[in-house]
Amino acid sequence: MLRTTSRTPGTGPGHHPDSTRGGRHGTASRTTRTLAAAGAVGALALTAAAIPTSAGAADGELVSAGATAAASTTEAGFTGARFAVDGDLGTRWASAQDDDDAWLRLDLGAPADLDEVVLRWEAAYASAYEIQVSDDGQSWTTVASVTDGDGGDDVLDVDATGRYVQLAASQRGTGYGYSLWELEVYGTGGAPDDGDDLPEFDDEVTHHEFQANCTVNHLDFDDPIVFPGEPGRSHLHSFMGNTSIDAFTTIASLFAQPETSCTNPKDHSAYWFPTIQNGDDPVVAPFLETIYYKAGIDDYRSVQSFPEGLRLIAGDMMATPESFENAPGAVEGWECGDLTKQWSIPDHCAPGTDLNIRYQAPSCWNGVDLDSPDHKSHMAYPVNGECPLTHPVPVPMLEFKIGWPVSGDMSQVHLVSGSDQSWHYDFMNGWEPEILDALVTHCINGGLQCNPQGYDQYKPHRGSALTADFELP
Repeated sequence: MLRTTSRTPGTGPGHHPDSTRGGRHGTASRTTRTLAAAGAVGALALTAAAIPTSAGAADGELVSAGATAAASTTEAGFTGARFAVDGDLGTRWASAQDDDDAWLRLDLGAPADLDEVVLRWEAAYASAYEIQVSDDGQSWTTVASVTDGDGGDDVLDVDATGRYVQLAASQRGTGYGYSLWELEVYGTGGAPDDGDDLPEFDDEVTHHEFQANCTVNHLDFDDPIVFPGEPGRSHLHSFMGNTSIDAFTTIASLFAQPETSCTNPKDHSAYWFPTIQNGDDPVVAPFLETIYYKAGIDDYRSVQSFPEGLRLIAGDMMATPESFENAPGAVEGWECGDLTKQWSIPDHCAPGTDLNIRYQAPSCWNGVDLDSPDHKSHMAYPVNGECPLTHPVPVPMLEFKIGWPVSGDMSQVHLVSGSDQSWHYDFMNGWEPEILDALVTHCINGGLQCNPQGYDQYKPHRGSALTADFELP
């Protein structure tokens, strides 16, 4: 029979107010947590059964505070998985309603010897669930099983070693989904979060972004990511940012030849995308294009700067109209005049308007690889507003908003890469690290809507990340 402690969150023998037992209050740490390779050190050592007991009997410390968390479902953005490990008994993870099978997973950051798991249920609890552990986040072993849960605080003794801990719920105790104030894991090891909170502000947060404004500086049949060292191999690309980009461009060459067509001279990055043509004539905008650097996750305060040397491709050249419309990176699709969310280039645009497209890149990094064979798999899109455990590091979400001065009859307007749904773009990170970090911290983590200098005109009292010369203050 499962024995529980007090049903009032934060009270009774299951609550640990002291420093070794208390969860951290505040936002997630900005410390990068890289994933271990499959088969990481830490073989499982299990008991045949776990017996609920008093939390005070365990010898270990809290190792789950601020852990990277993911869930199979989330009821809403303010009930994401991360809220089950934030040390705040006023926030919670909640699963979608009407789903008995749901899981909540934690990455402790490193293998840990575990001796106790505490679940602090809100009103909607699991009557049947298992606690499972894993070395690699793929193969799971059950270390505790509950079949008669009745909510409140469940305290479970375990004897196991692993980096990942999973709550696998199989039966709801109410007519709602699952709702958990905290999932606390105690033991030794892991990589517990020590805090590292960012400053708090009283401003209402409506945005968390800054802009990079750049012009197209040349066209060429090169692609230094897909066809490095092979000039003329690609379809025609429009290049922005670093003016030296060609088939031989590397991260090192971006800094060796740092001239840029971006407003911020500290951004030596390479940006490029397939050219639009009207018949046989390439279309090039004479104005600044907009590249947004945003928070792609709900917890915007935990977004970190791109690692030095990161490269990626967003979009799918083989996309169909349906997959393009439903792609996680699609924002507005094609638009012109009053037309928005078009999944093909419109046949006609009001004369004098511009054709535009908006598309978001993945914003979760696996914490290990700066590139991958397909130039995509080291990155992932958030799920339910959070990064998946396979890609636990939240980085800025690039959103290209690209425009072309073409309107009227659009029957001959096309992408050189193929269908209207073949839109994609490439990025090589050439930011001066301290400048990018200042913009991410001030604008994205700070909940602002910044220009390339890191200044929010709607909140002038917050100042700017950079000086008028784009230097650190």
